[in-house]
Amino acid sequence: LPTFKEFKQLSLPQEKIKGMLKKTSFAISSDESRYVLNGIFLSLKEHKLTMVATDGRRLSLVDEEVDVAESSQGEFIVPGKAINELNRLLQDKGDVEIKFNANQAAFTLKDEKGGTILLITKLIEGNYPNYRQVIPNETKERVPLPREEFLHALKRAEIMTSEKQNSVKLNFTKNNLAITANSPDVGEARETLAINYKGKDMAIAFNPGYLIEPLNALTQDEVFIDLIDELSP
Repeated sequence: LPTFKEFKQLSLPQEKIKGMLKKTSFAISSDESRYVLNGIFLSLKEHKLTMVATDGRRLSLVDEEVDVAESSQGEFIVPGKAINELNRLLQDKGDVEIKFNANQAAFTLKDEKGGTILLITKLIEGNYPNYRQVIPNETKERVPLPREEFLHALKRAEIMTSEKQNSVKLNFTKNNLAITANSPDVGEARETLAINYKGKDMAIAFNPGYLIEPLNALTQDEVFIDLIDELSP
């Protein structure tokens, strides 16, 4: 096993890391040609832990305030395979100790029987893209939605999509959201939700999977969709 001679380290609750990984890991890219996207980017700066994952079509980002010593600040990319193992191993109690250097990271945690687990992984080398520039700074409409209701409506609409017609359309009108999917060889779906919306009428289409996965990863009763117009992210 490698010894970490010059390394940075911190300790965090397993539950916190587990929740952050759940909210980001679904967006990891599986495209081998863009290897820097084949993992989760972790940034420890200014008393904040940020995790980011993207496959070029959708991006997931989560921030948590943590107590990071100045000497332990840094940024690194953990490969998807190690992330999958961590998702499986992390518990709801106890801490996980993270050590990292230029090309490796180690995660030490206790399992439910009190045994110690040590996971060591190589890091992905390369520069993670500037994810901040793809996140819209200003949005026109913020729409609160009941997460569970919205999620189930999308899952039902998704049944009526096909590989060729893989999109659901969200039609926002006053206090109403209509979710429609239509593919000639499968059929048509239409769902309506009563929502709090006062903006102008808007219809915007999404790949349903890109909405369902984050909604599955969240736990809050209410979520917000921020919209600019019918063509913007």
